[in-house]
Amino acid sequence: MTDLDVQDPVAKPDDMIDPAFLAASMIDERAPDIVEALNDVPAELATGILLHLPPDLAIEVLDQPGLDREPELIALMPRDIAAKLLAGVSADRVADIFHQVEEPHSSELLDLLDADTRVNIRRLLQYPKDTAGSIMTTEFASVPSTYTVRQTLDYIRHVESSRETVYAIYVLDPVTKKLVKTVSLRRLITGDPEAPVLSVARPGRVITVTALMDREEVARLISKYDLLAVPVVDHDRVIGIVTVDDVIDAIVQENTEDVQKFGGMEAINEPYMEIGFWQMMRKRGGWLCALFLSELLTASAMQGYEGELEKAIVLTLFIPLIMSSGGNSGSQATSLLIRALALRELEIGDWWRVALREIPNGLALGAMLGLVGIVRISLWQYLGLYDYGEHWMLVALTVGVALIGIVMFGSLTGSMLPFILQRIGFDPASASAPFVATLVDVTGLVIYFSVASLILRGTLL
Repeated sequence: MTDLDVQDPVAKPDDMIDPAFLAASMIDERAPDIVEALNDVPAELATGILLHLPPDLAIEVLDQPGLDREPELIALMPRDIAAKLLAGVSADRVADIFHQVEEPHSSELLDLLDADTRVNIRRLLQYPKDTAGSIMTTEFASVPSTYTVRQTLDYIRHVESSRETVYAIYVLDPVTKKLVKTVSLRRLITGDPEAPVLSVARPGRVITVTALMDREEVARLISKYDLLAVPVVDHDRVIGIVTVDDVIDAIVQENTEDVQKFGGMEAINEPYMEIGFWQMMRKRGGWLCALFLSELLTASAMQGYEGELEKAIVLTLFIPLIMSSGGNSGSQATSLLIRALALRELEIGDWWRVALREIPNGLALGAMLGLVGIVRISLWQYLGLYDYGEHWMLVALTVGVALIGIVMFGSLTGSMLPFILQRIGFDPASASAPFVATLVDVTGLVIYFSVASLILRGTLL
């Protein structure tokens, strides 16, 4: 809770709390702090507080990406008031809200917005999720190339309140309306007021993106060129801009989804405490069933070596060690490759280079773990902590050699899975640690018992 804590333990029940009083206590607070307070109270009370805040402050709060239950809050407001507030919120945020507001509320609200806002929102709603168009705002500052620096500054003063950000000014051809140059606010302020606006533009190619470009690629360009905003163009005409704060919000969401996929489940975009029981079952149950069915292959593999296990019970002691080592090495490789692919450090065609790199890495790592395993078995035997039998040296050798093969196979498999998934059109993050571990578990057992059959034949087997 923040200093705006509205849930005092000795306070009145929520239905007896005066939202007007709470709103008055928040007037001097910053919007992000108000958002934290609203997220901690029931939706009805949060809506009442928003309705009693000054309109400008309520709009600023609704414009914050951290506000939970926005669709529910909007749905609880009177339609005319909700429409007035949404008219002041940045277009991209309004589009996000409309993506979640259900019918008939969505159509009713859309009809109450002014014509220009309605057109912009409908256009933004058409773009697929995860594209530049889905996170861009149509509120940007542009001037014709015939303007001077002074005229441009006057224009910015006039429209600043109606634009989400003025990180840069987009200079357009006065006839075709195509983008000519981008001028940063800093270069504009320091330029000669009577000079043409193009004279203060940075030389070189203008960095642009298309509306259907993946938002991760947009983030990469913004990071690469150290931009605060990048224009979205259609046939060289600016239709919107993607700002760095929109990219940050998008990347946080992407990272959240990737982390959930790493854990072996579908991505969930809602706060944990607001996820319904059946939704939780649907998101987690499918993956768990798939992983469970995959693990049944492990049982099948062990059944295939039932005779070896009956003859050499000592081999069962090292099965958890063998399986976890292969899964861990595979998960490490998967994590490294997913990051490299996301940052465009590697392309699909580089798979063979990665394979040639991971094979010796896996062999070296496996040899290291194998040596540790041999030393451990030897120490336990010499110190009398456990008796592995008269052929304990062969058992130690079996574990050591098996670890080399299993860790190498795990590293190779974990590094190749992201390439395969990306090639067939899936998110590489789906090559999650549980999925890799399950795959390596089965093959690890086969490798382990194959090595045991070769080394222990004629002795324990």
